[in-house]
Amino acid sequence: MTFSRRARLLLVGFLVVALGGIYVPLGLVVLNSFNADQTFSWPPPGFTLDWWSRALDNRGAKDALLTSVKVGLIATTIALVLGTMVAFAVGRYRFFGRESISFLILLPIALPGIVTGIALNATFSQVLGPFGISFGLFTIVVGHATFCIVVVFNNVLARLRRSSTSLEEASADLGATTLQTFRYVTFPMIRTALLAGALLAFGLSFDEIIVTTFTAGAGTQTLPLWILDNLARPNQAPIVNVVAAIVLVLSVIPIYLSQRFAGDSAGGGRV
Repeated sequence: MTFSRRARLLLVGFLVVALGGIYVPLGLVVLNSFNADQTFSWPPPGFTLDWWSRALDNRGAKDALLTSVKVGLIATTIALVLGTMVAFAVGRYRFFGRESISFLILLPIALPGIVTGIALNATFSQVLGPFGISFGLFTIVVGHATFCIVVVFNNVLARLRRSSTSLEEASADLGATTLQTFRYVTFPMIRTALLAGALLAFGLSFDEIIVTTFTAGAGTQTLPLWILDNLARPNQAPIVNVVAAIVLVLSVIPIYLSQRFAGDSAGGGRV
């Protein structure tokens, strides 16, 4: 399709506006983390690293960061195991209700986060509460795993559907056990999809706030919750901007790597 010069300029203009609406606010967060003025006057009267040193010494922020990392790693591990198993069941076998199971696995990520949060909160407080399950790290991990499983499931299932079973069948014909076939044939074919799914799942878990709000309780605080709690405190606003800038970087890295590995997997690159 060929566009006129005016149409191309119009499309470029819309692209600039759309990208500007997304990335200009993010750039302001990073810029304000160096702003010497605590009230974020514009233009900045000067720049300083004082807010960064205070943020690095902030005990609450460091504890919240450690909690977010713990939750992300545990939820990602659970998602890798369960998501991969379900992907193999759906992608490699035919059975009654297969499409229904696939739909049920994908449903949590399609639901609004507040609906998932309310449902989990009611389950933990009304159903599991009498058994001694209280809100904390465990409940946050379960809440995050509900959508992390979907991410891993989608990546692995897509890779399995693009991969022929002929190599696995040849391995079995040559006398390899099921474990040997998985280790030497199947796993190398899907490992980039696993890595991409794990990185994306961790990135989603790390900055999740809606489900976390309903499953954290009063004693546990992730980094996004810490940012939300301190955002309205004037003396904490510069430190919040620093922490937000750190979260921005830490979230971009796994998502970028996930995109790279997913692209390699789709293109049949490194296996």
